[in-house]
Amino acid sequence: MAYTKEDFKQLVTDIQSQAWYKNPIGFGIARVDRGQLNSDKILQATYPVVNWEENFGSAAIFLNALKESGVEVDTSKSELVCDISDKFLEKCIESFRPYIPEAKGNEHKNVQVISTLASLPIDSGLTANNFKVVFIFENAEPQSVESVYLKLYALSLGKAKLRSLNLNGAFGKLQNCAWVGNQPIELDWLRENEIVLKISGKYPTIDMVDKFPRFLGHVIPADNTRILETSKVRFGAQLAAGTTVMPGAAYINFNAGTEGAVMVEGRISSSAVVGAGSDVGGGASILGVLSGTDGIPVTIGENTLLGANSCTGTAIGDGCIIDAGVTILPGTKISLSDKAVEQLKEINPNKEIKNIMKGSDFLGVNGVHFRVNSQTGQTVAMRSTREVKLNADLH
Repeated sequence: MAYTKEDFKQLVTDIQSQAWYKNPIGFGIARVDRGQLNSDKILQATYPVVNWEENFGSAAIFLNALKESGVEVDTSKSELVCDISDKFLEKCIESFRPYIPEAKGNEHKNVQVISTLASLPIDSGLTANNFKVVFIFENAEPQSVESVYLKLYALSLGKAKLRSLNLNGAFGKLQNCAWVGNQPIELDWLRENEIVLKISGKYPTIDMVDKFPRFLGHVIPADNTRILETSKVRFGAQLAAGTTVMPGAAYINFNAGTEGAVMVEGRISSSAVVGAGSDVGGGASILGVLSGTDGIPVTIGENTLLGANSCTGTAIGDGCIIDAGVTILPGTKISLSDKAVEQLKEINPNKEIKNIMKGSDFLGVNGVHFRVNSQTGQTVAMRSTREVKLNADLH
């Protein structure tokens, strides 16, 4: 039991010095939604606090509390998902005691989670069965719904870089559910109760059927970030402050997003990243790794304009423009005049610029304007002379 902050620090040091202990990459306590027919199915995991490469003192307390409450703690595996018991909460409260009085607002959020759980009213309808404590020790393929959600949280909260986490097999771990607001419902439960629900007028208004919830169902965005339709951003996407996602053709998939203030009126597919100050025009498509990019994630540079209904399947540098309706894929042949070659060499001295290039050759090449010759139909590139600048009042 810790009575002072010095006691707490010593306790953490003692725990971390033990042979069994290992700092996790990420950890947190989640409220889980279980299947209405099959309670063994975890449909969703909601984390009020996500710790990612931080707060190792709290991690030590959580892991030690599990051991002291009789749980086998194996930190040699890639992840650990454990039930929460009254004994676990009691041990955590004993250890966090010096910090409980000041655990408010933005201070000591893990302590707030424990205190809130420990003080849940008996008539809340919630039991220990509704909560899990989750640890990720290695960036390996997720083995549980809970770890998939923890990784998606890390991405959407900007705690982990886009494309940095192993999400292989994530789809196979998640359940395909009917979503009513933030509540996932088993499709089999709906089928089994369809007659009663419809006759009684209680059949739910289903917002979508998917394995992933929506971004806004789990994440509070920055004050200057706007998402005009909740369906336009999938959970696991990452939106830098100042990003605006318009309705209509806009969409941002999971493990994709923006690195600064960006106007999004087109589609940013999975694993695609857009640099600060860029504009993804109406209906423009940035292809994902499974849709024509040779399996290479697409990166769009800063202050770049993707014209309406353009299609980009390869990396584009800073200060570039793709005209409306133009498609640039890795294998697209692009012609450059002698003048364009010299002008682009001048601002890209370390890049090979020649008269005929493929789309994939423009990796890291800045200041390019891609167009289609209206007479020949040939895709051409030239030095961009237009500055791409977002309206500061909108971002």
